[in-house]
Amino acid sequence: MALIALAADKGSPGVTTAAVALAAVWPRRVLLAETDPAGGDLVYRSAAAHGGPLNPNTGMLSIAATARRGLVPDQLWHHVQPLSGGLEVLVGLGNSEQAAGLTGLWPTLGQAFASLADSPHAAADVVADCGRISGDTPAVELFPHASLVLLVSRTEPEALARVRDRAAALAGRLNGGSRVAGPGGPVVGVVLIADTGSAAKLASQVNGMLVHARTGARVVGTLADDPAGAEQLAGRRRGRLDKSLLIRTARKVTADLYQQYGAAWTASAHAAQPQPHQPQQGQYAPQSQPGQAGRPGGAAVQGRSDGRAAGAGR
Repeated sequence: MALIALAADKGSPGVTTAAVALAAVWPRRVLLAETDPAGGDLVYRSAAAHGGPLNPNTGMLSIAATARRGLVPDQLWHHVQPLSGGLEVLVGLGNSEQAAGLTGLWPTLGQAFASLADSPHAAADVVADCGRISGDTPAVELFPHASLVLLVSRTEPEALARVRDRAAALAGRLNGGSRVAGPGGPVVGVVLIADTGSAAKLASQVNGMLVHARTGARVVGTLADDPAGAEQLAGRRRGRLDKSLLIRTARKVTADLYQQYGAAWTASAHAAQPQPHQPQQGQYAPQSQPGQAGRPGGAAVQGRSDGRAAGAGR
């Protein structure tokens, strides 16, 4: 299974931008899920594949009724919308009040997300944008089902102090008091948003801090602090998105993640799919979006000069 949950502590470090960027270059078919209980952003910033707006009622809001009757992983696809660059997304809630409709359902969603990679019909990894997790947010109920929990942080001293403490608390909570991931338990990692000129040095320093504090977490990569690239990704600026520092560093992060963890994820999926399976009549088997599924190194980023790619609006 491969559920990768992204979250952050206090502040606005760009979790949604990081989630979209990583999903846009994910090496396998991927579903981007906006699971922030405070509400999603993509319905406001991104265009649907048909050129119009995304439907705010199809996504996390519509899946609530389905999940109360039990949720088979392939049913997730009935609530998914493709973005203009081909990236498939489960649109988030409209506001925090709507999160009440998902009370008690977060573990069910987590299990469905984690099991989607093993689907014999329409397998995909899930990148979940969980937003901020300070306080007792229900999104943390997804984490026990994740392969990776990635904390996104900027590099100001206060941000690093918070991510250190949050990483230690999460690692202990997810591993029964131990800060070392047990068999099958999620790994807690940190993704830094940093200037590319100092990224390597900062990553080494922060990693040392995490080790010294015995948090059980490690820095798994850095994304460029690239406002222009973020604007392109959101469709608010023209340019070659595939050449942006944001996307180039996102490729490096995903490549490193797959080098370290991909074999285990692939083995899990292959164990559940010993041979190719042709869907029977009546089974839901969505087709991959052009240029996305199974293509390594930047599936949904097409490098269009108008900046419209995975998640980019108009």
